[in-house]
Amino acid sequence: MGAFARLARLSPKALRLYDETNLLPPVRVDPDTGYRWYSPDQLDRARRVVQLRRIEMPLPRIRTVLDLPPEAAAAEVRAYWEEQEREWRAKQELAGFFLDRLAGKETPMYDVSVREMPARTLLVASEQLTADRIGEFAAPLFAFFGGPAVPRPPGDAGRPFLRYHGEIGNDSDGLVEFCCPIDGDVSFPEMTLSADAAGREAYVTVAKANMMTALGAESLHRWLTGHDVRADWKPRQIFLRDPGQAGLDDPVFELAVRLR
Repeated sequence: MGAFARLARLSPKALRLYDETNLLPPVRVDPDTGYRWYSPDQLDRARRVVQLRRIEMPLPRIRTVLDLPPEAAAAEVRAYWEEQEREWRAKQELAGFFLDRLAGKETPMYDVSVREMPARTLLVASEQLTADRIGEFAAPLFAFFGGPAVPRPPGDAGRPFLRYHGEIGNDSDGLVEFCCPIDGDVSFPEMTLSADAAGREAYVTVAKANMMTALGAESLHRWLTGHDVRADWKPRQIFLRDPGQAGLDDPVFELAVRLR
């Protein structure tokens, strides 16, 4: 184990962790002493683990990458790195926004529009989620309910959306609802029917390059304050297209709040 750790540039503590998570188990464990034995054939996998940890990829995702064929593994790493770049841009924008406020500067905001929405019936699935689990929860729902399988009202009124009931992050969860407007008598197991009253909503359109930033929410806050208007502040994230298929400048979602 010690020799393998030195060759792989890993600490014995890291090797024990990778064994416990089944990421890099030893080829043999001594039943009497518990001593771990590794094979030189495992060095390539170990070095890949080291490289992926250096870009802060989580261990479960590393295991996924290492078990994929080369082309699929490359696509997964590329997707992960694009996520990291979006998160970095979001942090950079947030820091810039904070510094501008301290310096008394105005930060450019999104244009806010207002529209009337009709009364609708919604199919709703809800779950307590942290921010890093939203994609896992929402992606299959958008893929199915955003297609032709479910009859929906025409136009903007028929777009499925996520509704947030509080601030959430990677370390704090909150209630997130997936809502699909329906047209007609439709029901699905484990989803509830909910009435969505007619009303006005203010919204901004967010491009893929800015989808991880807080500028959309801040723009709505500023607009509400400037126009002395109140909202329920249960933001609705209405996706316009699959982010994975969009260019950086393409609009990906609308962020909307219902006005009172």
